Amino acid sequence: MPTIDVLDSTMYFEDQGEGVPFVFLHGNPTSSHLWRNVLPWMAEGIRVLAPDLIGMGRSGKPGGEYRFADHARYLDAWFDALGLDDVVLVGQDWGGALAFDHAARHPGRVRGIAFMETILRPMTWAEYPESSRARFQALKTPGVGERLVLQENVFIEDSIHKTVLNPLTEADHAVYAAPYPTPESRLPMLQWARSMPLEGEPADVVARVEAYDAWLAGTPDVPKLLLTFDGSPALMIGPELTAWCEENIAALETEYCGRAAHLAPEDRGEEIAAAVNAWVVRQRLLGGADGSAGR
Repeated sequence: MPTIDVLDSTMYFEDQGEGVPFVFLHGNPTSSHLWRNVLPWMAEGIRVLAPDLIGMGRSGKPGGEYRFADHARYLDAWFDALGLDDVVLVGQDWGGALAFDHAARHPGRVRGIAFMETILRPMTWAEYPESSRARFQALKTPGVGERLVLQENVFIEDSIHKTVLNPLTEADHAVYAAPYPTPESRLPMLQWARSMPLEGEPADVVARVEAYDAWLAGTPDVPKLLLTFDGSPALMIGPELTAWCEENIAALETEYCGRAAHLAPEDRGEEIAAAVNAWVVRQRLLGGADGSAGR
């Protein structure tokens, strides 16, 4: 699969099929491997692309802080290097946030967005899911977060197993673990955890989220699809946030895809693909092509 030069580094990406470009964006601590059970089921007439975010997966590790703005900058450069325009974005976790952010900053370049288990709005600690609150408070604590993520590799050795219903195979776990052999290599995972917009911090991320919330509310011409799940206390988007989406996001459809944990593509790959394919047909996102048959 291809790797392309991007700014001062490289980005790896999956690239399959021909047609309208659909870009699948992963979050923390995964990679494009997250989409392996989704991409093969996407409809004809779609070119599926799934990059590894900078510092993650098989992409380069150029150094720096790996803040939200850094990821967005490298992702913008990746879109430009491939000449991608008029795309459909599909995102999970921080991949959903990056999709929203990209669309808000590039109006007119996005046909539609499908999203799941992502960062929807700035929150207070009281609003944050109780099952994850203590963990994220620890991750945001100076010294404690470094020990947990950089030294103990908690995201790869613990958290990733708690955010799936279907246990990871040793081979799949090895793929997720491979980019992070040293404490220094794990910085992107820690920075993502500390980027969660809580109690007004970090201010730059809060500003980005508020900007894309305004875009989500003010774009009735751009179809949007929320994929929901149940069956796990680790879910970020439960009934309350689903209701918030339905009240605050223009042109939104909501589709229930079954029991899953936070890393929903690990549990419901075919169902996610089927829901996106059906939405594509309803919204005529392939220009009226059928788009209902699997690859």
